Amino acid sequence: MSARPRPPDPGLLGGVEAGGTKFVCVVGCGPGPVLAEARIATTTPAETLGRAVEFFRSAERMHGTCAAFGIASFGPLDLDPASPTWGRLTRTPKPGWEGANLAAPLRDAFGAPVAIDTDVNGAGLAEALWGAGRDVACLVYVTVGTGIGGGVIYRQAPLHGLSHPEMGHIRVPRHPGDTTFAGVCPFHGDCLEGLASGPAGLARWGAPLETLRADHPAWDVLGFYLAHLCAAATMMLSPHMIVMGGGVMKSPPLLASVRSWLPRILAGYPRSPRLEGSLDEYIQPPTLGDRAGALGALALAAEAFKRASR
Repeated sequence: MSARPRPPDPGLLGGVEAGGTKFVCVVGCGPGPVLAEARIATTTPAETLGRAVEFFRSAERMHGTCAAFGIASFGPLDLDPASPTWGRLTRTPKPGWEGANLAAPLRDAFGAPVAIDTDVNGAGLAEALWGAGRDVACLVYVTVGTGIGGGVIYRQAPLHGLSHPEMGHIRVPRHPGDTTFAGVCPFHGDCLEGLASGPAGLARWGAPLETLRADHPAWDVLGFYLAHLCAAATMMLSPHMIVMGGGVMKSPPLLASVRSWLPRILAGYPRSPRLEGSLDEYIQPPTLGDRAGALGALALAAEAFKRASR
C-alpha cells in the first residue's frame, strides 16, 4: 500500500506494547488521554498481529488516521535499520515467535511510518519523558517479570549499539544461600534472568512470587541478585536514576531488599550523594506504572513520524 499524505503534526498515533502473554494496543496523542485500547492474547504471530491490525482499522473508523505507529516489544529484536531482518524477533525463547516480523503488518496495512524497540526501552523512554526520570539526563530502566530486561535512556533517547542491551543475561555472583539452583534460562542457565525472574522464583520456591509472605527468604535472595545488576549499571553507566518495574517488582519487600543490598555491594564506591542514605531517589518504582510500556510505544510512534517528516 502506498503511503498516505502525512499531516504537518502527528495528531493521532498508534502504539503496541507487545508482551509474551498479551499485546496492548492503544491510540492516543503521547501522554494525553488514550482514545482507544485493546488487550490481545499473545497466541501465534499471524493471529495476534492480525488482531492488532483489525483493532487499528476499527479505531481509524471511529477516531481518524494514525500518523505513525510505535511498537515496544519483548525480544530479542533486530533493530538495525540497515538489516534485511529489521523489525523481526531473533532468538526468542517464546515458542513460534522466532523470526516473526512485528513491524511489517502495520506498515503494510496502513502505509505509515513504524518504529520498533524493546518493551523495556519503551517503558524507560516513557518514564524519561513523562515519569520518574523526566528531570534526569541518564536513566536505567529495569523490568522484572517473566524475563528480566534493562534499557538505558540517555537524553530522552534509548541507547543502542550492536543491538539493544541484554542486562537480564549478565552473570552475577551466587547468593550464599542459593548455590545449587541450576537456573531456568534456556541459553545460560544461571544468568540473572535464570536466577531472579518470575519463572525462576516459581521453580525454586514452588509458588508465584507475589503469593510469598513479606518475610520469606526469597526476597533477600532476589534482592541480592537484582542489586548486583544495579551495581553493574552504576559502575558502567553512572546513571542518575534506576527505575525498576515489572510484575515481580510490585512486591514491596523486593524493592526494599534491592535498596538494602546495593550499598553493601558498592562498598562506598563510587561516592555520590545519590548513593547514600535510603536510596529512595536513586532506585525508584515507575511513576507511570503499567501504562509505561504503552505510552512508550506512542513515544516511539512520535519519533517515527518526526524521522519520516524530515
